[in-house]
Order: sequence, then C-alpha cells, then structure tokens
Amino acid sequence: MNRDERISRRHFVRTSAALGAGMALGAGTAPGVPLARPLNARHPAQAPGARPHIVLIMTDQHRADCVGCSGNEVIQTPHLDAIAAEGVRFANAFSSTPSCTPARAALLTGLSPWNHGMLGYGRVARKYRHELPGLLRGAGYYTFGIGKMHWYPQRSLHGFHGTLIDESGRVETEGFVSDYRKWFQEQAPGLDPDATGIGWNEHRAGTYLLAEDLHPTYWTGQTAADLIDNHDRDKPLFLKVSFARPHSPYDPPRRFRDLYGTEEIPAPSVGGWAKKYASFPRTKSAAFGDYGADHARASRRAYYGNVTFIDEQIGRIVGALKRRGMYDDALILFTADHGDMLGDHHHWRKTYAYQGSANIPMAMKWPGGIDAVPPPGSTLHQPAELRDCLPTFLDAAGARTPRGLDGLSLLDLVRRREASWRECIDMEHATCYREENYWCALTDGKRKYIYFFPKGEERLFDLVNDPHEKHDLAADRRRAEDVEQWRDKMIRHLSERGDRFVKKGKLQTRKKSILYSPHYPGD
Repeated sequence: MNRDERISRRHFVRTSAALGAGMALGAGTAPGVPLARPLNARHPAQAPGARPHIVLIMTDQHRADCVGCSGNEVIQTPHLDAIAAEGVRFANAFSSTPSCTPARAALLTGLSPWNHGMLGYGRVARKYRHELPGLLRGAGYYTFGIGKMHWYPQRSLHGFHGTLIDESGRVETEGFVSDYRKWFQEQAPGLDPDATGIGWNEHRAGTYLLAEDLHPTYWTGQTAADLIDNHDRDKPLFLKVSFARPHSPYDPPRRFRDLYGTEEIPAPSVGGWAKKYASFPRTKSAAFGDYGADHARASRRAYYGNVTFIDEQIGRIVGALKRRGMYDDALILFTADHGDMLGDHHHWRKTYAYQGSANIPMAMKWPGGIDAVPPPGSTLHQPAELRDCLPTFLDAAGARTPRGLDGLSLLDLVRRREASWRECIDMEHATCYREENYWCALTDGKRKYIYFFPKGEERLFDLVNDPHEKHDLAADRRRAEDVEQWRDKMIRHLSERGDRFVKKGKLQTRKKSILYSPHYPGD
C-alpha cells in the first residue's frame, strides 16, 4: 500500500466519523438516510434510465481565462479541459454580484441579486423559499456538500443531508471549528494550518510550507473522492465540491509553483481609463494600486499553481466517479463564485464589473440520454450566470422547477431550445473598497455597459474586439448612440426599483448604497 493509499484510507476513517456526527446533528436530517459505507463495499448498479448523478465542482475567486480550454496556453488544467471536451464551455458565464456570499446566494436560489436580496458582500440568509440542495433532496437525491459553503450560521445545511466544510479559518459562529481544521489537528497536532503567513486577502505569492497532503485543496479533493467511493447508489447523488482556492493566499505546494517558474506569464492589462487607480498606499491587501509587472507576474504564477493543484484534485474526483461506474450517468458542472483581477487595471481581488472579477469559468458534461445538439467540445456564447445552476440540475433530475426563478436551464442550450434565452445578464455590487465602486451593469457577452451610481459615470466596452477592456467607448463621442441604447436597457432593468433608481425615465445617482434589497429574507 503506497503513501497516498494510506492517507486515503486513514482520511476516510476520520471523515466518516465526522460525517456520522454531522448527520446526527444536522437540522432536518431524514431518519434512515444511509451513511457512507466502508471501502470496497458492494453496491447495486444504478438502473438504466435512472436519474443522473449531479456533481457541482466550484472554485473560489477563479477568473474565466485561467483554464486551458479558455485559450490560455500557459496554465495546465487537463482535467477541467477534459470536462469541457466531453461537454460544452460557456464563454460568457458571469457572477452577477462578484463576491463570495452573494454569488453563493445566486447559486443556492436560482435568483437575480435583487430577487434573492444580496446586492453586495453580506450574509447568506438562513432560509430561502427554494434552495438547491433541498429541492434535489425532495426529488429523491442524496445531497452532500464538501468544502467552502460560506453560509451563516456556518453549520447551516439548506437541505443537504450533511456537509464536511473548510471555511478558510473563518469563524462567524461562536465556537465554530471547520471539519478541515479538526482533521488537520488530528493529522498534524500542534502545527499551524496558516504557516505560509499570507492573509486571506493579500496578493503576494508564497509556497505552502507544510506537507502537500495537509493543504485544504488536497483535503477537499480527497474527501470528495472518498465519499464517491462509498456512496450507496440506491439514491442518485448530488454532490457539491467547493474548493477554497485559488482565492488568496496564493500558496500552492512547491511542485505546482515550480511548474510556472520559467513560464512567460502575461502582465496585467491596463486601460487608459484606469490611470487614477495606480497610486494607492502599498498595503498587503490593497484593493487598488500599481505594484509593478514583476509583483503581478509572481502573484499569477502562484495563482496558476493553485489552479493546477485544484485540477489534479478534480482528476481524483473524476477518477472516483469512473471507478464506481457513475461517470457516464453523471451531469458534471464546473464553475466559480467570482474571479480575481490579479492587477488588471490596477485592481486586485473582486467586487468589480470588469472581466477579471465578473467573468467566471463554466463547463458542463451532460449524462447519457440527453439529446444534445452541439458536438462535444463546443463553446457556447449565450450569457450564463450562477443562477442557472439550480434550474439546470432540476431539469436533469426530471424534477419540477418552481415558478418565479430568474435562472434558466443550461440544458436548453445543449438541446438548442434557445427561443426564450435571455438577451443579456444583469450584474451589480454595493459599495466596497471605495465609494465610487457602487455599480450596476448589463452584458450580452459582446458589449458591457456599467453605470456607477455615486456620480452617474458610465463605461461601455466592446468585449469582442477589446476583450481586456482597455478602451472605454463611453468616452468616445462617436459611440454616443451605442451608449444611449445600453443606457435605455439599464433604465428598463432598474425601473422596477422605483424613483430611487429611475425617475422620469432617467437613471438616478445614489450616494448611499443598498446592501440588501426588500426581497432579502433576513439572516
């Protein structure tokens, strides 16, 4: 038995114990739900034509152009590329409110920011009328979440039968210790899981200082593979696997950082409109500032290393699905909560309307039996968003989709039922980092219009001819008609919010942002 096999077996024994405890304590756990069984247990094969397994794999702060299948010739993501090659990639997938918690609210509810209520970084509500894990559980699925949930309270289940979580050291509920941190202290008593010394919002690069198999990325991937290996297939599985990286700290193990030590990494893109963001105090977690190309490239090398480390763990998950004969009957969707500016336009982190922050990777492999039109490996360009995950999964499960959702089933695009697909997607974020960073945007994947509430400033980008958003067309008098057309679309979009947003047919300025809309059900 090699070292990896020893770690896997030891890891499963310990996490199985945590799983049993979590299931016993989890609110709403149904009696008689089967726990994970020992390795090598025999299970009946899923009946032909049964509902597909559904596996949602997501990363944190992962920009769309940092996957090989997006055309990035430097980054190494063979397992993610394989999912896209066997299915489709959505080139124009976005996070409507590009920061952690509101993005996860969209995924949980299938709603737009205004309708789920989170317009910026706040707390995911304790309960929504319709929640993804609960809906699939009601449809007969065994539902489980592994990794970063970022909910409040932190042991919330939202319909999952159980969770094993890694919250990146975050403690928002009194006495909370994540499952990863409990496991870490069992494996490495007395060691510091944050030994790298880089904070959660810094953008400098580092190397993980401990054994690779102690890293949270490894724990998340191995825990997911263990659960698949021990899933009782009497029920179809809905598994959410949520990695806490490549979000900072940019701290891959040495072998992943070394992959990019000599690679030519592109410097940040900087538009002429972005000059005012260059000169800011140089702090470890600054949201703005020109730190120089060398600093940015070093950050990107480590960030790329984080991505490739995650990709290797996704390979473990896919391997477990194939080992158990579940892969062909599974819908697998990969995406992220939001992106990372990585120094583009002298911006760092997220919460911005720009591509680095708002454009996210998304790829989907469908199960057998779907009457798909686009050939495997196709790229689709219709605007997609995290809200589309819930209706997609319900569609795959053959379950009823509740009325009033804003999301659409991505399987309609696979089946080429496009008649009712949206023209564009709405995005927004409440004030964060700077007063002026309070905005609403619309994009169809070809153009992007941004309206900044504090001063009524506008930006318009041609994403086809200017994918890095270097040229602001709103400043070009020759494009006044284009700007007006997109402004009219924004007026129509915001009109339902009343005179505070649109008055007498004109967009209003707003000095004070709104973090929660009237539809927010409360924390």
